[in-house]
Amino acid sequence: MRDRVVAVSGPGRVELVEQDVPELPEGGFRVETLFSGVSAGTELSFVKGTNPYLNVTWNPALGLFQPGEASTPYPVTRLGYMQVGRVVESRTPAIAVGTVGAMTYGHRSGYVTDPLAERFVPLPEDLDPMLGVYVAHMGPICANGVLHAAADLCGTDVRSLGDGVRGRRVAVVGSGVVALLTALFAKRHGAASVVVLDPTPQRRAVAEALGLETLDPDADDPAVVLKTRWNHAAGDRGADVVFQCRGQAWALHLALRLLRPQGTVIDLAFYQAGADDVRFGEEFHHNGLSLRCAQIGRVPRGLAPVWDRERLSAETIELLRQYGDQIRKHLVTAVEPLAEAPRVLTDLAERRRSELQVIFTG
Repeated sequence: MRDRVVAVSGPGRVELVEQDVPELPEGGFRVETLFSGVSAGTELSFVKGTNPYLNVTWNPALGLFQPGEASTPYPVTRLGYMQVGRVVESRTPAIAVGTVGAMTYGHRSGYVTDPLAERFVPLPEDLDPMLGVYVAHMGPICANGVLHAAADLCGTDVRSLGDGVRGRRVAVVGSGVVALLTALFAKRHGAASVVVLDPTPQRRAVAEALGLETLDPDADDPAVVLKTRWNHAAGDRGADVVFQCRGQAWALHLALRLLRPQGTVIDLAFYQAGADDVRFGEEFHHNGLSLRCAQIGRVPRGLAPVWDRERLSAETIELLRQYGDQIRKHLVTAVEPLAEAPRVLTDLAERRRSELQVIFTG
């Protein structure tokens, strides 16, 4: 028996290879893939050759990138983290055959794993299993961003994801999957206003179809628009919190300009090309602003015992229960067989094709 696996052998070189299925170990289980979602930012960075792990050494002890051999050299054979599979064999009483769950094992037709080593999140029967691609990792990325906003206000006493957005004016820069799910989390948890800013008309149309207000940053200055609208006190105007979800310097600069004095940008973006054009001598300095990176590798300091990855997945399931039909209709823009993955990923990387959310089947 062999599994089909999507592999990147070099910049612009994506292929479907076959690998022998390992023997099922005692305590392990095997899944057959139902759905596998594409995370365009992370995955395409490997296809384009822009991911820093391809070029330098990541030193986990120091938390530094350093000159040396690539930490993740080509070929990359574990591409992606948005999988849904059905259990077809099991040697553990904890995971029953037939269970459908979310995992993070990359684009492949099947996978053998140990539940003590990797996460498996069973999906409830009332949830569209295709939407399960968001449950293990992508949804928690967005929930973690909202959690960082809560920690910014409440420290370690965060009781709900709504603690950072409830009753507050929220701006979201970008309109990709991370931005839209983050905006929906803010809306679900009681934000007084949520405005999504993106220069692409098609992306803004999707946000509007999800019931979100949008602004075009290339039209009237959105910082002037929102600071005129959102008045807190004399000399105190703008967004209470901005979620920055687009990995480009202009987007971070815009996010800083939208904030009220002493406000915080929660940054979920991946700056593959750096951010040389961010002008820290302007609004960032003069308005005393804060910038917090919400990276899924860690929740805010002191919250890990309470807000673990399982809780963030549970929050994602509740978001999908509320908005699932809209997300399925408007966010998922392409469903393709796994056999088409090399062509689709290459087309996306080379901008021959534009999609919001691609999902591979089988």
